[in-house]
Order: sequence, then structure tokens, then C-alpha cells
Amino acid sequence: MSSEEIIPLTIDIPIQDVERLYRKIEDTHQPLQDVVPNSHQDYGLPTAWAQGLLDYWLESYSWPDAQDQINKFSHFTFFFEHLNIHFMHQKTSNPDAIPLLLIHGWPGSFHEFSEVIPSLCKGSADSPSFHCVVPSLPGFCFSSSPPRMGWTVKDTARVFHNLMLRLGYTYYAVQAGDWGQFVARELGANPAYSDACKVVHLNYCPGALPEDLTDRDLSSREKEARARGIDWRTNHVGYAVLMRTRPQTLGWMLQDNPLGLLAFVGEKYHEASNPAVHSTAKWKEHILTTVCLYYFTNCIMSSALIYYENTPHHLFAEYAMQEENRIKCPFAYTSYMFDTAPNSKRAVERTGNLVFYRERDYAGHFACLEDPEGVVEDVREVVGKYWA
Repeated sequence: MSSEEIIPLTIDIPIQDVERLYRKIEDTHQPLQDVVPNSHQDYGLPTAWAQGLLDYWLESYSWPDAQDQINKFSHFTFFFEHLNIHFMHQKTSNPDAIPLLLIHGWPGSFHEFSEVIPSLCKGSADSPSFHCVVPSLPGFCFSSSPPRMGWTVKDTARVFHNLMLRLGYTYYAVQAGDWGQFVARELGANPAYSDACKVVHLNYCPGALPEDLTDRDLSSREKEARARGIDWRTNHVGYAVLMRTRPQTLGWMLQDNPLGLLAFVGEKYHEASNPAVHSTAKWKEHILTTVCLYYFTNCIMSSALIYYENTPHHLFAEYAMQEENRIKCPFAYTSYMFDTAPNSKRAVERTGNLVFYRERDYAGHFACLEDPEGVVEDVREVVGKYWA
């Protein structure tokens, strides 16, 4: 394959692989009770919710239907620096549409943006429309694994920047959350890209409040956001410790273990989102499609590399505030209170050229799935204002 070659792709999982998946699910004994009575989610994934999700997988979910929905978008691969990068490229007929790079994290995927792409492409009479480019991070789904040890978000930013140039986009905007925001941060901070990266919108953004502030100086939201962040880093990052220390062992545990993937991936969708969505069919569909994508592409091991090779959770804020990592172009942040570590304006503005801040308290970490209308509204507003 020649360098920088772009090839169309159709997602087509062989039916025998789908049938084998369901045989494995049906042949696996599931936990039937909590580890201790009435443990609920204090000890991990709630048993009753997990059993309900598993029942939905067996009785209602259809991978062929999900695959058909995935293939309604245009998929391609891009070969660059010994990597084969999968991406969606959904264009609009508007000649003035703005190129928008959308970057997922873990345990997300390109599918995370399926709810926002149609509206972003469509635009409106008084707001911009977008050409949406949605790559899979290296080691995720249909993108090949990093070609060497020490591959960081800075390397991924370089590849994604060159992808945008190869597509003919000299300038572009970026939307991102989770690990994707670190890639977006590099695009907006590094002088090699920051002229091309015109605007950045984040729905997750680490950053610390000034140290001289006392508890009396904090707003009620700042106190609540800080408490949620402390709780997350204290009680919920066991998965991250495993991924950043033993990614290869994790692969042996989960790569061909659909129930294991359901628990490991599904837990994040359960505890980092608004509980109001947990019992909805749409939310279950999103989780199961993500689990299936991880299973069919055998990517749980390689997706863990992003934890192994980059900054650990307790240093996220320090990293974001370092001068070389401060976003130079105009950037926006939408704070969702059900996020793992929601942040405040006074903290986030220490990480770059913050020009837009909005609070939305009814969604969480997976904002593009939980609140597609809100994300689209904020992206349109900030990019429309600062693109020129």
C-alpha cells in the first residue's frame, strides 16, 4: 500500500463470526448475585443492570442492523507512517461547509459521533454546516495498532493533521472528549498545527483551580465538580491502572471474552453518564454496538496502549496547564455535570485561549451520544463565531 493512499471501506463482519459470538455468550455462565447483598454499584458493575443488558443483547440487539446503520456513513482507510487509519468522511453539498475533525476516546469509537454527524452536516440558515471527519484512534476498531513503543497522543495528532491535509482541508476545527481532547489539545497548542487548527471544542477538559483559592472562594458548582473529580480518581480508575500497567495481560483476559468486554466497557457507560438514560433501548444499543466493535476487531489490548503510553489520570490537569500544551487557537468547553470529572471555567481557562464556556447539567462523559443537540448547538455557535 502506498503512503497516504485513501481507500473506501465497507464494514462487513462475516456472519460466521457473528454466530460464534452469540454461541459464546449463550455458553458463558454469568454472575447471578451481587458480591455482597445490596452492593448495587459500590463494588463495581451493578448485577441487575448488567443482566438486563445481557438479556437485551441476546433477545433484542441485532449486529447486522447495527452494521447497516454504521455503513450509512462513508468509511475509508488512510495509510500514513506505517499506520492504516480508519475514518468516516461525511461531506455536505454546501461549498462553504467547514471541515470538522471529531476525535473519540476510550471506551468510545467512531460510532460515538453517529448522533451528531447528520445535524452537523445539515447546518441551518443562520449557522454553519460541516464536512465531518471521524478517525478511529490508532489501535481502535479498524485502525491498526501503533507501529512502535512510545506512541503518544502527540504522534496521533501529527497523523490526524496530515489526514486533514490529504483530504484537502488546509484549515479545520476540532471537537473531542476523553483521550480525544489530548489529541485536540496538541493540534491547538503545537505551532506546527495551530495555524491550521482554527477552533477547538471540548466536552472534557482537565485543569486545576488556582491553589490560593479557599473553600469559601469556590462556587457551589466548583465544589460539586471538584468532589466528583476526586471521587472518580479515588474510587473508579481501577480499570485505568490495569490498562496503563498491563495492557497485554488485559488482552489475554478480554479479547475473546464477550461477557468480559460487556462488563469492562459497559461499566464506564453506566457510571459516567446520566442515570436517566441507563434503561433506554437507545443507550443499550450504543453500548452493545461499541462492545461488538471492540470484540470483532480484537482491539481491547491495543486500545489500552493509549493509557500505557500517556499521562496518568492524576497528572491530567498538570499536563493541560503546561505552557507547551496550552491551546493557542480559540477553544470552547462545555461542562457536563454527569462527567467523570466535570470542570469549571476558572480551571479550564488556565489551559488555553478559552473563548466559550457553557454548563449543561443533564448529560455526562459521552456527550455526543447523551446530548447530541447540545453538542451540535455549542459547536455551531463557537465555530461559527471564531472560524474567520
